[in-house]
Amino acid sequence: MGQANVKESYEEFKSYGYADDILPKTSENRDWGTFNYVTVWMGAVHNLMSYMTVAGFFVLGLSVPQVLWAVMIAALIVSAGYVLNGYAGQKYGIGYSMLLRSSFGVKGSIIPAICRGLIAGVVFFGTKTIIGAQSFNVIFEKIFPGYMNMVPGFDFLGLDFPTMLSYVILWVITVGLFLGGMKILSLFSKWSSPIIYIFIVGAAIWAISVAGGFGPIFAYTPAKPMENWLVFIACVSALVSNWGGPIVNIADLTQRAKHPKAPMIGLPLGMIASYILFGITCVGLLVGTQIAFGITDFNVVVAINQIGNPVAVIILLLALNIGSTSYVVFGNLLPSGLQMTALLPKMFTVKSAAILTAVLGTVILPWKLVNGTAALYMFYSFIGSMYGPITGIMLVSFFIERKRKLDLSGIYVKPGENGEYKNGFNMVACGVLIVSFLITLSGSFLPNVPLLANISKSAFLSGSIISGVLYALCYKWNKPSTITQSETAAKVS
Repeated sequence: MGQANVKESYEEFKSYGYADDILPKTSENRDWGTFNYVTVWMGAVHNLMSYMTVAGFFVLGLSVPQVLWAVMIAALIVSAGYVLNGYAGQKYGIGYSMLLRSSFGVKGSIIPAICRGLIAGVVFFGTKTIIGAQSFNVIFEKIFPGYMNMVPGFDFLGLDFPTMLSYVILWVITVGLFLGGMKILSLFSKWSSPIIYIFIVGAAIWAISVAGGFGPIFAYTPAKPMENWLVFIACVSALVSNWGGPIVNIADLTQRAKHPKAPMIGLPLGMIASYILFGITCVGLLVGTQIAFGITDFNVVVAINQIGNPVAVIILLLALNIGSTSYVVFGNLLPSGLQMTALLPKMFTVKSAAILTAVLGTVILPWKLVNGTAALYMFYSFIGSMYGPITGIMLVSFFIERKRKLDLSGIYVKPGENGEYKNGFNMVACGVLIVSFLITLSGSFLPNVPLLANISKSAFLSGSIISGVLYALCYKWNKPSTITQSETAAKVS
């Protein structure tokens, strides 16, 4: 275990025209220690969409212990994904967009890059921003009574005026924060987490208190208990899918590691510790308020609104929005910007590509995608059908096919060259990706086929296993260019 010395190749790759943002990080440019990785997702864990996802577990009939087990199993799977898929990034200092070239080919990498950077980035930005805007409605109504009654009868493609205004405000805040640059983002990530935790813990203590303590909460039984353990697996997969994007492109963060152990220790430590608290606060808030106030739909915003003190409601919802904003910035805008810059370097910078992502995230009318639990889980099925297969192929390609060694000169090729594969496509990887995606997603459209329907409900997990097994069986059919192989002697050590 170590980090490759890429300093010798850096200037050569730069002379080919690659932007600074996607060049391999030299030791001088690696600035993240263990503490950065521990804290990077600690605040983002407590985002409104995660609470909505867990609220859906109760709707589907999971008991309190089952919900806690689902949350912790998901944390372990996500942590394992971070460590394994982040290994190549920290070793060679390269981000996701360039790492894809080793698995899919120089041109073939466009397919998964578009899936992650454009499609998923756009959808995630839009859905998380509209959920945040709905919580802003509650905040603004507390500050400006009558806010929700502004411009009655207004309807813009299904969006009322107050929610549209809240959406625009949150859109500007999120994009503005991203445009502030990585130093501001790192500072934001480092110090926002403790603030979020103070208020989240406070709210959980309040909810547990009004419910009469842990006893009534753990004694709670759903109206219609879960009848099939496949539902439990689907719940775990949904929560993993919520973090599937960062698993896929975790190399964008691990490439900045000062030393190999920083992400390997920091990411699991931060994720698991955060999820322990997340599980407790979820159960406390959702079940506690259900017991105390009879809230039947486990809506976390409605639950928080039950706190009598308006100042506490405002601060708590703002804290949850800080978590959501952190996730959108690091988990969606940044990877979208990096991947579009890698695909079209003459057309985009990271910042301009991120702005386009945010615009497209609004054009898709995200408020029509988050209308109820069924729509939310359909969304996870779609996202998991892309993230899972990409992850499975990347892991098998790096650990089994390449035995943890990369030739960067086959990744950072001169303009017009195709790298390791003659036509620029690893046809086996691209084929496996398409087949795995179709198998995994097909159950959403063929609900009467039990096998496909169950695969689709656990899309991320099923997709990663299917693609990983298929690629492990088929990668020996690859036909790398022998000319390129002989020319690209390893320039890193």
